[in-house]
Amino acid sequence: MYTVRNVTEDLYWVGGNDHRLALFENVHPIPRGVSYNSYLLLDEKTALFDTVDWSVCREYLANAAGLLNGRPLDYLVINHMEPDHGASIEEILLRHPETKVISTEKAFMMMRQFGFDVDGREIEVKEGDSMSFGRHTIVFVEAPMVHWPEAMVSFDATDKVLFSADGFGSFGALDGKLFNDEVNFDRDWIDDARRYYTNIVGKYGPFVQALLKKASTLEIKYICPLHGPVWRSDFGYIIDKYDRWSRYVPEERGVLIVYASMYGNTEFAAQALASELCRRGVTNVHVYDVSSTHVSQLISESFRLSHVVLASVTYNLNIYPPMYHFLMEMKHLNVQNRTFAVIENGSWAPQAGGLISKFLDEEMRDIYLLEDPVTITSALNELSSPEISALASSIAESVLV
Repeated sequence: MYTVRNVTEDLYWVGGNDHRLALFENVHPIPRGVSYNSYLLLDEKTALFDTVDWSVCREYLANAAGLLNGRPLDYLVINHMEPDHGASIEEILLRHPETKVISTEKAFMMMRQFGFDVDGREIEVKEGDSMSFGRHTIVFVEAPMVHWPEAMVSFDATDKVLFSADGFGSFGALDGKLFNDEVNFDRDWIDDARRYYTNIVGKYGPFVQALLKKASTLEIKYICPLHGPVWRSDFGYIIDKYDRWSRYVPEERGVLIVYASMYGNTEFAAQALASELCRRGVTNVHVYDVSSTHVSQLISESFRLSHVVLASVTYNLNIYPPMYHFLMEMKHLNVQNRTFAVIENGSWAPQAGGLISKFLDEEMRDIYLLEDPVTITSALNELSSPEISALASSIAESVLV
């Protein structure tokens, strides 16, 4: 019994699902697990597209062996060398000494760095090269920095299948389902897909735009990513998301409020602002505690929403450390084209607002600061409450244009 699914008549998903891993890349929480996708083509020649993480290697090998049923594995196509996809290369090559490996020059360099013996077995391809495996002709397209420099994608010109490497992927285990139309993607998957893209690929928007431009010239009927569901319908939906994310254009007009609070007073101010916004008709408001919300979720929300409010207590005359971490992650992942507002709190020397404003101005690109920071001294009172109301009015006017 093997956990395989047909993608097309002679293309099979042979990957695995991991519910044991708590942190993807040892950084990002994945409470719904993750899939590692690999695809086996049974043509006159057989070809395996990418491998899987070591954690699911045993079932992966069984899946592939069951379908091969004694046939040789002629080719192993490596689109992306990151270890969650390349970790099982050596095991495949040990079990199949007949196999030739197809990949890019940089990928072969990385294979050797990881200690894989591919000497005499490599077939190096570059942009526009193609190979026939029988009925199927595969065209290779370079995709550097999406999101490693060696990456490529492969296109089956016969069945119009795009093997998209880490493009169009998502956190979340498949658990038997394979295709986007077998799940309610907009309800159950888009948050994981966004969090995956923004935190893993988000820094490299211009390179994603370049790949989207190449893909637009292809007649695509299936998109086979290395994580998450295979796309066979509604391509406009996911391509629009990728286009927006990679151009750093908000998906929605709305407000993300992220607060850093030690004793609840800054949190109260953030909630007061949220109430004032809703009273003014801005109800797409989302409030998060920077100390208890994983930064990957905050990054995902900052890509989704048009306006961001940062409310921070002053800590040792500086920005509260988790808030500073969030700022650094936004900088590193190229968050831009957003409108920001800032609230600071301090009992004896409020400093956070000016420091956050300076960071936004000097360290980030294409950021609009709505107005000067609102200052709260210790707790919201009759002096600072009108400032919160005025800030809500400014934000609402900006959001509801």
